Amino acid sequence: MAGQRHPVVPTPHGAVRGRYEQGVAVFRGIPYAAPPFGPRRFRPPEPPEPWDGVREAAGFGPTAPKPPYSEAFARYLSDPEIPGDDCLNLNVWTPHPGPGARLPVLVWLHGGALTRGSSAVPVYDGSTFARDGVVCVSVNYRLGVEGYGLFPDAPANAGLRDQLAALEWVRDSITAFGGDPDRVTLAGQSAGAISTGALLAAPRARGLFRRAVLQSGAPEASDRDKVRRMVRRMASRLKIPATAEAFAAADRGALLRAQAEVGRFSSPVLGGPAFGIVVDGDVLPVDPLEALVEKDAAPGVDLMMGWTRDEYRLWLVPGGLLERVDRLGAVALAGARARCHCGNEVVRGYRALRPGAGAAETVGQLVTDHLLRVPLHRVADARPGSSYVYEFAWPSGLPGLGACHALELGFVFDSGDRPDSRRLAGEGAPQELADAMHGAWVRFVETGDPGWRAWDATHPVRIFGDGAPHTAYGPRDAEFDLWKADVAARAMRSGSPARR
Repeated sequence: MAGQRHPVVPTPHGAVRGRYEQGVAVFRGIPYAAPPFGPRRFRPPEPPEPWDGVREAAGFGPTAPKPPYSEAFARYLSDPEIPGDDCLNLNVWTPHPGPGARLPVLVWLHGGALTRGSSAVPVYDGSTFARDGVVCVSVNYRLGVEGYGLFPDAPANAGLRDQLAALEWVRDSITAFGGDPDRVTLAGQSAGAISTGALLAAPRARGLFRRAVLQSGAPEASDRDKVRRMVRRMASRLKIPATAEAFAAADRGALLRAQAEVGRFSSPVLGGPAFGIVVDGDVLPVDPLEALVEKDAAPGVDLMMGWTRDEYRLWLVPGGLLERVDRLGAVALAGARARCHCGNEVVRGYRALRPGAGAAETVGQLVTDHLLRVPLHRVADARPGSSYVYEFAWPSGLPGLGACHALELGFVFDSGDRPDSRRLAGEGAPQELADAMHGAWVRFVETGDPGWRAWDATHPVRIFGDGAPHTAYGPRDAEFDLWKADVAARAMRSGSPARR
C-alpha cells in the first residue's frame, strides 16, 4: 500500500485516497459524522452515510461555522474558513498507512474559545509527528452556539459529543492507517485542553485514550446561566425564541453575526457570558475538575500539562487593552479580584511578589493562575507519579507579546518555518527550542515519559525557552500558597472543610 502513488485506506464508511507529501501519507477531510445541519442541527452526531468507490481526501474539509477574528487578533492568529456542510471531519498524517505498523497516535483538538479555530490552521501540521513515528489526527467539531448553545429542546454539549464521535472513529479506524488504538494520546490547547479535561471525566470516553495533554487550558464546566445568557442575547437580537428549533430555522450568517456581537465583550480576563462545556447529567455527569481531583476519574491515564509564562498578553495586547488596564490601576485590580472570586490577601500577595509590575501584569498573572495554573496544579497534586508539568517561557519577537497564549504551538508542531507561526513568534524562532519541545511531546506520546521528573512533593516543572530546557522545583509555589490560604480562610469563615 505504501508503494502506491496515492495511498488508499479503508474506513468503516468507505475507502479514502490521500497523498504522499515528503514521505508522509496525508488524508484530509475524512468525515467521521454526518453533516450536522437540516434535521441533525443541534442534535448529537450521527454516523456519515457510507460511500461507494474511493473518496478523495486530498484537501481539508469544510470548517465549522464561526465568526472571523477581530482585526486586532487576526494580525496574530490565522483561522481559515472552508465552506460546506460536511464540517465534522478529521485529518490523518501517517508514516506507514496500512495495518501492522501499530504506531502511537496523537489526536489533536484545536483551540479558539470554543467559537473559532479549525484543524486547517497551518500551524497544526501533523507531518512532523508522522516524520517522528507518530500517527497524528486533527479534528473539526461544532463551535459556538451550534456546538455549545444551551436550549430547552436539544441535548447540551454537541461539540463535546462530536469529539467523542471522532475518538470512536479513531478506535474503529486508525489501525488501517498504521496506528494503535490502544496507544492514543488526546491533546489540546486552550479550548482544546478544556475539552480534553472534560473527556477525561466523561464516562463514555473511558478506554478511548491512554494519555492526555492539557496545554493552556484546565478542566472546567461553564456556568449554565452564563451560557443561557449568551443564547438569550442572541435570540433577542434575532427576534426569535431561545429554542433550538427557532435557531435551526434562522439564517446561518445572521446567527454568526449575532454570536459575534454578543460575545465581543467576553474575554478570559474580563469574564462575561460565553459558550462553554456544561455539566449535563449525560455525557458529562459531574464537574471535570472535581472528577479528576476528588473522584479519581480516568484512572491509568498519564497526563502532561503546561502553560506559557505570559498567557494573558495575547488576551490584552491586541487592541491596546494592556495599556487601558494599566491606566485603570486599582479599579482593574478590584475587577480581577471579583473575576477570580478571591480575597484581598491574594491580590496584595501578588503585588508583593511583583513589586515593579504594573496593574496589567498583576491582573494578567492573577487571572491566568485562577483559570489555568491553580487547577492544573490541583490535578497534578491529585495524580502524582503520572503527571508531568511544564512552562513555556520563550518571548515572542513581536512587541509586547512575551511568552503569550498560543505562542508555543509552532514549537510543539515544529512548524516555526511557516508564515502563520511567524505571525505570532516573529522572526528568528530558535529551532533548538522546537526540537526540545516537539521531542518532549513525541516521547510522551510514545512512552508516557516526556523526559523529566514526574510530579511529586517537590513540584518539578520543566522550563522551555528560558535558557536551555531545565527543571525548576516549585517555581510558582508562592502564588499557589496564596490561593490555598484564601481557600482555607473562606472555609473557616463558612464552617465548611477546605478543598485543596
